[in-house]
Amino acid sequence: MTVSSLVQLRLVWCCWTLPRWQMNNHKRPLAVWTSATAQWTLKQKKLAELYRMPVSRPSILSGTSLLGKRALSTTSSSPKEVMLTSERYGVQRLPFSHVSDSDIAFFEHLIPGRVITDPDELRLFNVDWLQSVRGCSKMLLRPRTAAEVSEILRYCNKRKLAVNPQGGNTGLVGGSVPVFDEIIISTALMNQVISFNSVSGILVCQAGCILENLNQYLEELDFIMPLDLGAKGSCHIGGNVATNAGGLRLLRYGSLRGTVLGLEVALADGSILNCLASLRKDNTGYDLKQLFIGSEGTLGIITAVSILCPRKPKSVNLVFLGCQSFSQVLGTFTTCKGMLGEILSAYEFMDDKCMKLVENHLKLSNPVTGSSFYILIETSGSNSAHDEEKLNNFLEHVMASGLVTDGTVATEDKKIKMLWSLRERITEALTHDGCVYKYDLSLPVERLYDLVIDTRARLGKTAKNVVGYGHLGDGNLHLNITAESYSHSLLDAIEPFVYEWTAQYNGSISAEHGLGFKKKHYIQYSKPQEAVLLMQQVKAMLDPKGILNPYKTLPASS
Repeated sequence: MTVSSLVQLRLVWCCWTLPRWQMNNHKRPLAVWTSATAQWTLKQKKLAELYRMPVSRPSILSGTSLLGKRALSTTSSSPKEVMLTSERYGVQRLPFSHVSDSDIAFFEHLIPGRVITDPDELRLFNVDWLQSVRGCSKMLLRPRTAAEVSEILRYCNKRKLAVNPQGGNTGLVGGSVPVFDEIIISTALMNQVISFNSVSGILVCQAGCILENLNQYLEELDFIMPLDLGAKGSCHIGGNVATNAGGLRLLRYGSLRGTVLGLEVALADGSILNCLASLRKDNTGYDLKQLFIGSEGTLGIITAVSILCPRKPKSVNLVFLGCQSFSQVLGTFTTCKGMLGEILSAYEFMDDKCMKLVENHLKLSNPVTGSSFYILIETSGSNSAHDEEKLNNFLEHVMASGLVTDGTVATEDKKIKMLWSLRERITEALTHDGCVYKYDLSLPVERLYDLVIDTRARLGKTAKNVVGYGHLGDGNLHLNITAESYSHSLLDAIEPFVYEWTAQYNGSISAEHGLGFKKKHYIQYSKPQEAVLLMQQVKAMLDPKGILNPYKTLPASS
């Protein structure tokens, strides 16, 4: 990167004029600044050399989960030996039928060449990405159409064969893999774009489309997907909807409960519910799609999605800042909302322990060191000059007020992705640190980090690391605890403490990951008994034999 491509930032005090950002190039690929006695100085760093990540461009029709430059990366090509979920958690198998030779023959006839029974091939599909839970499914089916999913479920319901829907298998609460020998129904081959309306911005696609592929498809048409996740290179849109995934753009574009306009769903008895509307407004009766958003595959298998997509921003800026206290993180957020307003698209925070894990395990370099907390702020708009002026004013204010002590700005796409990797790959770095206990919580923003402090004090040296990061703009904390190996005593020290603490402040024990297998027994910390009972009644009505993703999301009804 040449010197001329850098932005030289400094405070200029002349004739009592206000400090302004001075630039020798209108396009600012990357700049770094520091505050010292009211003087801005450029750090002479070749930041382009600090990050090295491969670039890939998978096809929209790709049937495999290619890992892109902002994707969730696996730690190995084959999973380590993981204890069976049923053994670790003492789960009893429900009275479902076992797969027989005649069952295999039926499916081979229905979808020839797309039935997997080889134990070595099944091994990867039986283990979650975190390598924390493992099932023992003996068969995986790969349908291409909703009609094939319908026939599969009709047969399984008649035979009382339990099924486990699976997309990209990037879930973090054990909801995407079998507990016992449930038949895995993969959506990987259901990867077609059905239609896109460039006037309304409404995309209709099959459930197995990979999120990153969809985004690349839309970018060529000057649109983007309304959600963005660290796992975007692997996760499927159907799985995103089934778990009501939040992600990095929720602050700007809202949740999937607002952007998903319609769904096509295969129900347990094989019938297909076609609510694949492409209308922004439809006030006719109950909004049935909301039942399946966040249901984690327990009420039906999503086969197609209609979703509203925003226009691609013409101007995107990313700021990576350092703060010395969480109160400064909150103060910066308040200032950010007031000064950036409509162009603010993401506000993420992470503590220094997160950065050390990313540096140590993934060898990524942090361009802003020496702070206790770090913030990623993204702006996106339609006018670069307007956005830059607002951003410059904001940065001058937070630096002058002492809320921020150091930082980096990126406007070039490649550099933006490099900085995002520091935040998005924290989950990956944690898996290299040992056994991970993950908690995804919603809390009042001012209380967000108190839980990290209290958990750290409670566990002491029994935990290897206790870290906190997340979507501050949404009040969403990702609390993660690592240990050398799995420990029942450590788990007992964490749970239900974390859930009781969260309930005390009227928070939610699952902000965006869902309940899956791991959290289902703690739903009462966030929902009253009457609500849980009603959910169980809905489950019993739509899936009376309980074949859809059993052992997940809801506690067993009494």
